[in-house]
Amino acid sequence: MKIDPDRELVEACQAASPTGLEGSFRELYDQFKDRVYNVCYRITSNPADALDASQETFGIMFRKIGEFRFESKFSSWVYRIAVNASIDHKRRSSTRALTSLEAGGDASRGEAPAYDVRDERIEMPMAAASRHELEAEIQCAIARLSPKMRAITVLRYVENLSYEQISETLQISLGTVKSRLSRAHEALDRELTPVLDKHYLR
Repeated sequence: MKIDPDRELVEACQAASPTGLEGSFRELYDQFKDRVYNVCYRITSNPADALDASQETFGIMFRKIGEFRFESKFSSWVYRIAVNASIDHKRRSSTRALTSLEAGGDASRGEAPAYDVRDERIEMPMAAASRHELEAEIQCAIARLSPKMRAITVLRYVENLSYEQISETLQISLGTVKSRLSRAHEALDRELTPVLDKHYLR
């Protein structure tokens, strides 16, 4: 296995006394907080649930970091905790209606960043509005996937993990990764083909 880029910091957390953990753990938290929240938001589609799942992720990470033995990459372990926490929160809130996604990732509300990283300041207002509408519809389509397919889609296309990294993170075989992604592609294709036609054939 390649050297884990987080190993030095993780080992510092593991070696720290309970009273001295704050500095190292805070650095680790700062390093992962945005990625964890992004995964949690994309899976739960709900800012409140995403925040709860993020807090749960870091709580587990804090309590169990001493047990981590680098049998996988540390980031894979963190993603696994975040995915499981998000799916649990999604199940617990399954009776609630999906939160409106009209903002499509408004950073001022602590939501996940938009897919497109272009500078909006140089976009015409109509183009920016159309892009936000498309992003919201894509997120809605992802939210309608099953929790397992939603998680694998987020890891692949939002977090840009390789098939091998997804396999390690979710502790499933490469064949299962490919199968779930294939089913997710088919579902998203059905959902998004008319949406994309609407936006790009205007």
